[in-house]
Amino acid sequence: MSSSTLERTQVERIVRDVLQRFSGAGAAAGRSGGIPVQRNSPGGATPEPAAVPPGRSPLVVNISARHVHLTQEHVEMLFGAGATLTPQKDLYQDGYYAAAETVAVVGPRRRMIPNVRVLGPCRPDSQVELAFTDGISLGIDLPVRISGNVAGTPGCVLVGPKGVVELQQGVIRAMRHVHMGPADLAHYGVKDKDMINLRIESPGCTTVLEDLAVRAGEKIKLEVHLDTDEGNAVNLDNATKVELVKPEPCSCSH
Repeated sequence: MSSSTLERTQVERIVRDVLQRFSGAGAAAGRSGGIPVQRNSPGGATPEPAAVPPGRSPLVVNISARHVHLTQEHVEMLFGAGATLTPQKDLYQDGYYAAAETVAVVGPRRRMIPNVRVLGPCRPDSQVELAFTDGISLGIDLPVRISGNVAGTPGCVLVGPKGVVELQQGVIRAMRHVHMGPADLAHYGVKDKDMINLRIESPGCTTVLEDLAVRAGEKIKLEVHLDTDEGNAVNLDNATKVELVKPEPCSCSH
């Protein structure tokens, strides 16, 4: 963390406050409520103009709200020895889920965001994905990174019902991206780590978002991930059409 890192006494005070919330009725209500992780665009849930051919899936655009990925070690530090994540809701990609567990994220401004959802399964490195406005609230200058690329990123304090983890790095704003399987890569003529654009038609604010990173994988469904700031800016919930558009090659001379 930066020079504004919380002093130990401040961390202890905040931790006591957060733990009181976790043990109170308010925290229980928050943890048993809805899962603010992803929501489908009505337009995104519709196949691209023609029928989707075999081997491909319809284009879905999801808003991915703030969330946390944890190592198994950190799960046990936050939720108790021997604890494992409890799947609560399957995500769009097979094998991934929103867990019942949540944590509080504490930043250097002595401010926190409670009840941040943990996603499973566990990962080799813990990571916190926030929107730009979350970073402003917490006082963290969020770097835009592809998920998993956490070297040299800011840290934060995570507080669970059984303990605390102080991350030295791992807090990012996830670069907008699109997951593609082999058939989708061939259809769009792109490869892993290429960039592609997303065109969204919605009432009053038809928009093109440039530079979505292509993330390739086997047995992957075609899915775009935007953060909450981006989804709200393009009025994604009311979108009537979404489409991926490959950028035109640059014809300028240097």
